[in-house]
This record gives sequence, structure tokens and C-alpha cells, in this order.
Amino acid sequence: MFCWRWVPWLTPGAHFSSVPRAHKLASLQAAVSQMSQTKLRGLLYPSDQLEACLDRSVDKSQFQLFRPCVEDVLEAEKLFCSSPSRKIDYLSSAVRMDHVPNLTQPEVCFIGRSNVGKSSLIKALFSLTPEVEVRVSKTPGHTKKMNFFKVGKAFTIVDMPGYGHRAPKDFVDMVEPYLLARANLVRTFLLVDGSIGVQKADLIALEMCEEVRRPYVMVVTKTDKVPRGVLLTNLLKLQELVKTQTTGCFPQPFLVSSHTFSGVYVLRCFIAHVTANLKLAATSTS
Repeated sequence: MFCWRWVPWLTPGAHFSSVPRAHKLASLQAAVSQMSQTKLRGLLYPSDQLEACLDRSVDKSQFQLFRPCVEDVLEAEKLFCSSPSRKIDYLSSAVRMDHVPNLTQPEVCFIGRSNVGKSSLIKALFSLTPEVEVRVSKTPGHTKKMNFFKVGKAFTIVDMPGYGHRAPKDFVDMVEPYLLARANLVRTFLLVDGSIGVQKADLIALEMCEEVRRPYVMVVTKTDKVPRGVLLTNLLKLQELVKTQTTGCFPQPFLVSSHTFSGVYVLRCFIAHVTANLKLAATSTS
């Protein structure tokens, strides 16, 4: 004879501690079985939809330098899942170089203008571990310190203060020494708002990245918040800037949306690749 056992959390009005749930699009593994090939392709390679609008005479090769297969992206996804052997968590914050944690694993950092969506993007990257607290604010200039997030022994992600509006007064004194002296820094990701394009403050940040002579990458954010034509115009201007005025920048900008997760999966894969935690099946230039 079967009998019902009383379970407190099934009782109306019962209270229980909630565990943060992962975003429904956090895992590509889950998304693969739920969407069409066309939609999946758009999530992985958002530039494809823009390329269709380009004239045949335009060189499109720069948009496809890093184009991992689905299997590589899924392999990289595993690194962003917390496990007993690879704990993912906020480590510490710092306002000066003598405050930064002493780490040896590869490190990548994210910099960008205030309100460019930097913390939102890092939150999306860590969406498979929603218990990791990445503070996101609607108020520009919320990030005032260098925030370090450790992914086990694999790598560290650093959320840098935003520049421009409401930036910390000592922004340059804080960020430039880090870019110059951090021995284990393998890549800097410079974020640009896709809805408004490159701003004067972005040009100054780009110049700083060039001066420190460390490899960096351009990331175009908020791609879901702008008409396709405007985004394409801003992207082509950025491409021309990278081609004519940079020497240390990776030629391919990464298009991302923290809301739709477009481009986020491939960006995870690129991070895994440049930190030497993933060998691509069909290797692209790094």
C-alpha cells in the first residue's frame, strides 16, 4: 500500500532556502537539442547574419579567424562548470598592484567604458555557476576595484573598473600598472558598446592597450539592442580602426549579447583557448 509522506517544501506557504538557478541559455549543451540549426548558428556566430548584408567586395575573412566547431565550444563549456576539482568563485578585490592576489595561473581581464555591459558579460560567462556573485548595476561606474574570479587552477577572470563617466579618479594609476606588470596576463578584452560604436574614451583605452604591448581583443556588446544596419556600420568602423591603427589587437572583434547569449559560448571557447586549456580541432590563429 502506497502512502504520501509529508514534505515541507510541498506545503502551501512553506519556506525553504533557494539555490540560484542557471539561466536557461547558460549551457549550449542544453540549447543544442532545443533549437533549430539556424538559430543555433546565430547564437554561436552572430557575425554571419551581418555578413549577409555586406557587398561581395568586402573582405569577410577577418570575421572568421576564430571559428570553433560545436564540439570545441562544448568542451570549453565544461571549464565554466564548477566541480570539486575546479571551484569557481570570487577570490578578492584590489585597488593597487600591491593588493592584487599572488596567482600563477593564466589570467584574462575585461575593461571598458562605464555602462558598456562588462559585469553583465562576465555574469553571462559564469552563468553555469549562478552561485558566483558578479555584481551588476544599472548605475554607470559601479565597479570601483579590480575584482578577481578564480576558475580553479585553470585561469582567472578580472573585472576591471569602467573608464569614462563616474570612473574611479585613480583609474589609470590602477589599471595601467596592472596591464604592464601582471606577468600571467595572457589577454585583455576591451569592450565597446555596439549600439553607439567607438567613443573618444574607447580610443584612449585602445591607445593604452597599444602602449603596454600586450595582446588584446575587441568585444562588441549589446548587439541585441541595436538595429542590424547600425550595428554593421559601427562594426565596419571598428574593423577599419583595428586594421589601420593597432598592432597588438586580434583582428576579429567578438560580437556578444549578455541578454540573448549570442556570441557568449564562442567567447568562452576563446578564453579557454588563449589560457591553453583547450586545443581546437581546427586550430585558428590566437
